Amino acid sequence: MISLISPSEVKNPTSIAIGSFDGLHAGHRKLIESVVKENVYTPTIASFWPHPREILYGETRLRLDLPKEKLPILEDLGIEQLVLIPFNKELSKLSAENFIKDILINQLKAKCISVGANFRFGFKRKGDINTIKFATKDMDIKLKIISILEDKEGRISSSRVRDLLQKSDLKNAFKLLNRPFNFTGKVVEGKGIGRSLGFPTANLEIDGRKILPGEGVYAAWTTINNSPNKIASIMNIGYQPTIDPLLPSAVEVHLINKNMNLYGLNLSVEPIKKLRSQIKFQNIDELSNQIRKDMEIALKIISTLNK
Repeated sequence: MISLISPSEVKNPTSIAIGSFDGLHAGHRKLIESVVKENVYTPTIASFWPHPREILYGETRLRLDLPKEKLPILEDLGIEQLVLIPFNKELSKLSAENFIKDILINQLKAKCISVGANFRFGFKRKGDINTIKFATKDMDIKLKIISILEDKEGRISSSRVRDLLQKSDLKNAFKLLNRPFNFTGKVVEGKGIGRSLGFPTANLEIDGRKILPGEGVYAAWTTINNSPNKIASIMNIGYQPTIDPLLPSAVEVHLINKNMNLYGLNLSVEPIKKLRSQIKFQNIDELSNQIRKDMEIALKIISTLNK
């Protein structure tokens, strides 16, 4: 398994691409392919952490993939190291020319640089592909410019995937990612309401930097502590209007036909399809009946995936 490393630990010389690579969607994979082809050098991805807009503008940037989640995917694609470049106010003032010289050449020992055609970098994002061309024209460094990948809806981007997830459109998010979306959380103690209804739920503590699908009830697969075994589940994201509308938004998972002590374990959840939106029921009995229906529908959906 490859690991996260700092620029000072890099195995060089490198064939490298720089970017956020959030989601590792089809466009990113095209760029990664160009990096891996230069197999004389160590195939490397470099990303900034935290996201530059968090430092410069105080924006919260929800990620499709946290850095550690990228590692097994990148390894499968042939990347040997993921370098996290610490982004701070000092680095934000570095000119594009000095970024090439100090970071790409001196630290990362780049011998092949792959970038998207719209790549911008350096102080006030003044650097572009022409900046790299000019800075490396007399050096033994290959530059690969990768065209932007589009489909009938336009440019394939991380923003599109985020929008699809927030709309609960998992099918089209899957198409852009070329893999299922999932997230991981630690099971923490809840109020025991699900258990009192006969449907014990695992309340998940999720990293606040991870994007989640829109509110609602979903059919889902769940795995426990990286086990390869998938368990049919229903998942609720959002508030609990019938139980207590003042409770904070939560992520709860019920493992269908399983009764296990999950406290302290890590669950990986792969939402499959949204079953319904949040509803306020007249009473607890109505809610219990609906949960039974949700489970039946979820099992039918999941059974079709196993055929």
